[in-house]
Amino acid sequence: MKKLSCGILLLNPQAELLLCHATGQATWDLPKGGGEPGETPLHTAVRETEEETGLLVPEAALTDLGRQPYTARKDLHLFALLVQPVDTAHCVCRSLFRSPHGVLLPEMDAFAWVPFDGIASRCRPAMTALLTRGIDVHGLWRRLMDAGQPQALAWSANRSPRLESS
Repeated sequence: MKKLSCGILLLNPQAELLLCHATGQATWDLPKGGGEPGETPLHTAVRETEEETGLLVPEAALTDLGRQPYTARKDLHLFALLVQPVDTAHCVCRSLFRSPHGVLLPEMDAFAWVPFDGIASRCRPAMTALLTRGIDVHGLWRRLMDAGQPQALAWSANRSPRLESS
């Protein structure tokens, strides 16, 4: 059975996607992660986004993109939201992992608004394929722009680190 990871595509009116740099990796990723027992994909996506960026995303405003094939061992259940751009300097990842040397590190160590044509240069091939061919981020952005105004996001007051379980 494939693992399921849930996340949110945060898109802004300038046709950019919020990406997070995975600590110790060469690549960038969406804010996403695995669910906790009894948690729905929606709740997982919102929680993971808050833990990895510090952003509070209103559940009711999200567009459900459904379960997407991703890799041989993992599928993604994704949601999308058109948002007003936030200053990525204020993003904080409070989700920690222990490095091979025993040091606690944040899962994500940098954040950026990336133009859609920059996805391939930052993301792994599987994520690039999903965003450009599977979901078509350009078409999704146009649909969200046609549907209404960008959502203003709030910052979480909870900035306490949380050690991820293996």
